[in-house]
Amino acid sequence: MNYFILILFILTYIFLIIGRVNKLWVVLTSTVLLLITGTIGFSQAFHFVNWNVLALFVGMLILADLFIESKVPAFLASSLASRAKNVAFAFLFICILTSILSAFVENVATVLIIAPIAICLAQQMKIKAAPLLIGIAICSNLQGTATLIGDPPSMLLAGWTKMSFNDFFWFHGAPGIFFAVQAGAIVSFFILYLIFKKYKGKVGKIEPVKVKTWIPTVLLILLIVSLALSSALAKEKTYLIGVLTLAFGFIGIIWNIARRGLKSLPGLIKPLDWNTSLFLLFIFILVGSLEPGGIIAKLTEFLKSSTGNNAFLTYSLIVWFSVICSAFIDNVPYLIMMLHVVAGLSVGLGVSPYLLYFGLLIGASVGGNITPIGASANIVAVGLAKSRASEKIGFGQFVKIGLPFTIAAVFAAWLFGWFFWKGIS
Repeated sequence: MNYFILILFILTYIFLIIGRVNKLWVVLTSTVLLLITGTIGFSQAFHFVNWNVLALFVGMLILADLFIESKVPAFLASSLASRAKNVAFAFLFICILTSILSAFVENVATVLIIAPIAICLAQQMKIKAAPLLIGIAICSNLQGTATLIGDPPSMLLAGWTKMSFNDFFWFHGAPGIFFAVQAGAIVSFFILYLIFKKYKGKVGKIEPVKVKTWIPTVLLILLIVSLALSSALAKEKTYLIGVLTLAFGFIGIIWNIARRGLKSLPGLIKPLDWNTSLFLLFIFILVGSLEPGGIIAKLTEFLKSSTGNNAFLTYSLIVWFSVICSAFIDNVPYLIMMLHVVAGLSVGLGVSPYLLYFGLLIGASVGGNITPIGASANIVAVGLAKSRASEKIGFGQFVKIGLPFTIAAVFAAWLFGWFFWKGIS
């Protein structure tokens, strides 16, 4: 086992957990150290990166940005809220819309879309916006897991297992991840209802949002249709997922230039989340180095001995351990590392590796809902509460909503997974 890689990886995680240093600089420094010490070669580093996932992520960033600017999501949110019979149902409608959007648009983008409407509604009713902002964040994290394009962890799993867009809905003759998430959503929305039901006031007049253009919405729908068709027609060519998404992002850029001129290009490209894109790139390299370093094999052996090769215990450990870890650490590096581990764990268990893969995704993605630092969408929601609504969301206040929501959602999805996925071949 390469102890230099192990020590470097542990130190990297410590700095990521502490969060006092920009996480991009942390993983960049670690990657450079691996390269300049000759621990891994540049050719190895290149092959550790999943370029298909990166292309998918960047293409979705572009489309999400254009979608936000079009004002279609804000229009839908204001229209739904204005039709609710009271504030509690307005809050629930907004959370449901957040869920739908986040299944196809990155979670942080979804929060940025919906939060201004939520804050406006709360201020109009003279109530705190914090509970609704927390609800928006945790709903976006939950449903971002449901589809291949909803969130980076789903993209990472698809890239690792070569799953297609359609596989998230129906996989090898069984209901896919999408339906496990919906099982969790049904139970967890009951928790939200219990939290929101005290807001019985009538919804006043909400100023309708005017749509600027429907073109980004059309592009997003066409992308979803294209991904579904490519899944059915070219199942083995998984690189098409990244190529198609990037192509639609490029079409969006060309359309934006045609509409607003070449001078608009920097205004579209610069605000995109390039930090997360580069973070993904360097994390691929850093985690990829663990396998040839022998660390993945040691961790796999330890987990196997802990569960005694019991399939149900192993599946449950993966799900609930992931929930706990993701409540406090970034789920992207955790998921990339654990995909390697799960590949080894499934050998000899007598169950499909997909049972463990799907359990890992659900635990790692939804577990971030427990704390305000567990997911980027949570951090953004807390920041918007302070900057836009002058409200401070405390750690305990977030956990009071996030913890029961998470336990309900994961418990339902965990049982769903064991019932439907243990026999997947």
